[in-house]
Amino acid sequence: MANFKGRYWLNFDAPRSTQPLIYQMGKQFEVVFNIRQATVNEEVGIMAVELEGEREVVKGAIAWLESQGVKVEPVEINTIEG
Repeated sequence: MANFKGRYWLNFDAPRSTQPLIYQMGKQFEVVFNIRQATVNEEVGIMAVELEGEREVVKGAIAWLESQGVKVEPVEINTIEG
């Protein structure tokens, strides 16, 4: 199956901003993640990431993040590169 690559904004609240959720996601799912931009402190976390892998696995990783309380939104325009 062909690899899929998507870009997403991840938004964390205060309790989740100190948890290693991206690390845990990478251990549980066969996805390659590339953090393109991030602002994280004790109150909030906002991160732009690329996720690459089989489409269904990427969907599973996103669903897992959402189940952990992370808001996941696709990047609609190429704000990461610009």
